[in-house]
Amino acid sequence: MWWLRVFGTLVAVGAVVLGGLALQPAGTRTVPIAGPPPPPPPEPPPAPPPAGPPVLAVKVDNAPPARPPTGIGAADIVYVEPVEAGISRLIAVFGTRRPPVVGPVRSARQTDLRLLPQFGRPALAFSGAAPELLPEIGRTPVVSAPPEAVPGAFYRGPGLMPHNLYVRPARLPAGEGWSPNAALTFGPMPGGGVPTSAEEVAYRSARMGFTWSPAQQRWLVSMDGRPYAATDSGRLAASTVVLQEVPVSDSPFQDVVGNASPFAETVGTGRAVVLRDGAAFEGRWHRPAPELGTTYANPAGEPIPFAPGQIWIVLVPAP
Repeated sequence: MWWLRVFGTLVAVGAVVLGGLALQPAGTRTVPIAGPPPPPPPEPPPAPPPAGPPVLAVKVDNAPPARPPTGIGAADIVYVEPVEAGISRLIAVFGTRRPPVVGPVRSARQTDLRLLPQFGRPALAFSGAAPELLPEIGRTPVVSAPPEAVPGAFYRGPGLMPHNLYVRPARLPAGEGWSPNAALTFGPMPGGGVPTSAEEVAYRSARMGFTWSPAQQRWLVSMDGRPYAATDSGRLAASTVVLQEVPVSDSPFQDVVGNASPFAETVGTGRAVVLRDGAAFEGRWHRPAPELGTTYANPAGEPIPFAPGQIWIVLVPAP
């Protein structure tokens, strides 16, 4: 009958519609797909090594009329540098100990301003400089300490001027701490040394000698062929001596009588001989920038450590 066919059709259509509605879940929403987790924050850089004790550098007269010196036996490092007329002067660098008095004190040179920044910002005690050099001292990372800046730290001794000016380190301004860039490497004697009893370096008008003492286990220092002793500590002796060959040229500065002031270049690389424990070790020195320390290595590139004790470094004009 026709009405049964219509009813069956309506039932079928309703079933299809209801079935289609049943396939659509109620409250459909989009769920985001989780990505990989973000990377962890970078580790903070390691803290720089701590600075060492405050550094004091004193420019010390080494002309024959200025001898004997005072106080330099307490220095960690003593540098020997060429100056006008072919003679030598010293830079005594103090960190671990400071004596009551150091001297005789003399004037600064361009070589000092190139050499000292490796220690950070040391105090520099000196007695004047070429007028043209004074602005450069102001630009160099040193705490300038001449007599006119700290007059109470200096005094005149009984000798003849200009070889009788002395300084009391306790009255000087403190330099900054010894830079980790210039940390000294001490260690046992390496292999490869050549037994050596004595070495001598000659400037045009000065000679510096170092003789090994098995009894003292030190290199005894001589100047111009004579034993070199300090008034307060006796014969000067080094545990390690470095003969460091450096380029030396005339600087644009002159002394009071018109002699050109030599400039020893201590940034770069060159030959070095390290004396320790009665032996000589051939090597190279390397200092890539003024604010970085000087390293010494053998021909294989291995560091040559210092023997514990005072170090003397002689700036030798390179051939």
